[in-house]
Amino acid sequence: MFEKFGEFDSVEELNRAAAAQKAEGDEEALILLAQENGIDKEEAEDYMDGVVDELANASMAAIGKLKVEAEQLKLDGVLVDWKEEIVKECIDHEGMARAVRRKGKRLCDCLATMLRFAFENKVQVSDEVVKATKVTHNGKEEPMRGPVYLGMPNRRQVKELARKYYGVEGTK
Repeated sequence: MFEKFGEFDSVEELNRAAAAQKAEGDEEALILLAQENGIDKEEAEDYMDGVVDELANASMAAIGKLKVEAEQLKLDGVLVDWKEEIVKECIDHEGMARAVRRKGKRLCDCLATMLRFAFENKVQVSDEVVKATKVTHNGKEEPMRGPVYLGMPNRRQVKELARKYYGVEGTK
């Protein structure tokens, strides 16, 4: 991740690097820069051709970073949902997008805070619900046995945890 061009601390840094590649006429390097930062090849081509004035805005830069990090983490299940809530916050709030882009801030660490929250706030599932649940175990369906504890932050909590991790206030 960020092997060739390094990690950028802001969209402005990313755009300066893109401008340098464009000034040199190095479209291949510009495309590599974009792809390393989760930005589509077509966006880099549009920038090179002068269709747009900059490679990325704050939201694009943040969402690109999240995309690259998520691919590296091979996210699945609820972790994808949590990441998508962060993406939505980046679209809705420029302050969040700028915070996500900061050097040293990692999706992995943000998701870890959410997982910790889930673990520390688990509650016991009703015995009635557990008894009504069938699970496949060793290829055979059988009743679930309890007790079962479950914890999962809701959407509001995911947003709050992400804001806290990335150091953003006032994006409610």
